Amino acid sequence: MVDYLKFFKSSLKDVEKNFGNNEVMNTIEKKTKLPKSYIIYGSAALYFLLILINVGGIGEILANFVGFCIPTYYSLKALKTNTTKDDTQLLTYWIVFSFLSVIEFWSKAILAWVPFYWFFKTLFLLYIAIPSLGGAQFVFKRVIEPLSDKYMPLVEGKPENLAKKVEEAANNAANNAKASGFTR
Repeated sequence: MVDYLKFFKSSLKDVEKNFGNNEVMNTIEKKTKLPKSYIIYGSAALYFLLILINVGGIGEILANFVGFCIPTYYSLKALKTNTTKDDTQLLTYWIVFSFLSVIEFWSKAILAWVPFYWFFKTLFLLYIAIPSLGGAQFVFKRVIEPLSDKYMPLVEGKPENLAKKVEEAANNAANNAKASGFTR
């Protein structure tokens, strides 16, 4: 128990140090007369509590907010760097996020029955969004890459054929319409 208390106190000091020069946090601290660390941890606890109880669908909105805003911030920063390591990590994240979004869209009726789904989704999104955790690479390598390796050869080269077939079908439909007298 003592170790947890030491860790918590140390973490409070780190937050105070990291946000010491933040004007917004300084203003909030002066107005509320609460330390910055309490404000930040309290806000995070409230955020997760709202996701957990999901009143009026707020959990879904807040979960997707986490999954979108943190990676968008890192993506905007990555666009201004010359290295490709961060680009690869973020591209992998967006692939995993998109994959999850498509699966979620098609299984919403089932997911409504999963207790605390939005809370667990938030934790998962944080896991894959924070670059130092490497969650996006893990999910990509274990789930998406094997699927893409299996099905990509079936799709490659098909768009050109599809475009030709659509054009042929449109021409046939136009010719049939003209032949039937259904033109202006």
